[in-house]
Amino acid sequence: MSLTQIFWLSLSAEYPTLSDTINPSYFIMAIAFDELRILLIEPSDVQRKVITQHLNQAGIQHTRGASTIAEAKEEILRWQPDIVTSAMYFSDGTAHELIQFINAKDLKDTLHFMLVSSEHRADQLEQFKQAGIIAILPKPFTPDQLQRAITATMDMMEPEPLHLELYDIEDLRVLIVDDSMTSRHVLRRVFENLGVESFVEAENGQQAIDILAEHQFDLIVTDFHMPQVNGSELTQYIRNSSAHAHTPVLMVTARANEPQLANVKQSGVDALTDKPFEPATLRALIARLLNS
Repeated sequence: MSLTQIFWLSLSAEYPTLSDTINPSYFIMAIAFDELRILLIEPSDVQRKVITQHLNQAGIQHTRGASTIAEAKEEILRWQPDIVTSAMYFSDGTAHELIQFINAKDLKDTLHFMLVSSEHRADQLEQFKQAGIIAILPKPFTPDQLQRAITATMDMMEPEPLHLELYDIEDLRVLIVDDSMTSRHVLRRVFENLGVESFVEAENGQQAIDILAEHQFDLIVTDFHMPQVNGSELTQYIRNSSAHAHTPVLMVTARANEPQLANVKQSGVDALTDKPFEPATLRALIARLLNS
């Protein structure tokens, strides 16, 4: 398959289908599924009971609940859950404040965040996508959507090295370009989980261009919306550069469905995927790009 072909991967990709319950055997992970600790933060007592029931059907038995941001902060420090599943709006703040708390306590590498919300406005969801959360679930969500979100979280907790036909994964040179430090951190962690050891980071497209003037890479991962030089402009520069023209470019963006991204293929991007992304999806995408 040629690198000039573009792969479009998103949460609409096909996964094993379910009827009305979740099959825990689908999760093939080293960690015992019934040992997961999930803190459910939801202001509605009814919604907490419904979501807890879904989690129990998935085989998760260790759950606790909180109805406010203040209660959630106390539970996070006292109970140390593996996953936080949170609504967006509360009487004493929003879920974004909770994410900031998690980051301030340096828990972002061990505590994984899932947002459950009926919010559909892109500008309201943008800050959460850029914050590096593992999944955004609609309200109400289906058992299949919950299954996939937890699977993505488990992939982050129990990673497997990626084996490539044409590269030694530990020697792979990756350039990560994103104006969000949190997003760069999440991407770097995913690649480290795959076995990648060599990284360079850039805060925007112009900084990436300066780096590319002196260094070669096997893969370039870039955001779309960035100051100075955006992801599409950066990709055009790469494709017009004799030194980097054949380097695969993966675009990871919080707004993959925006109209201005419809023609992103013309800039030379090899693949596009959403934020938040599923680690398994990203793994498959990277393998297809680098084994082509």
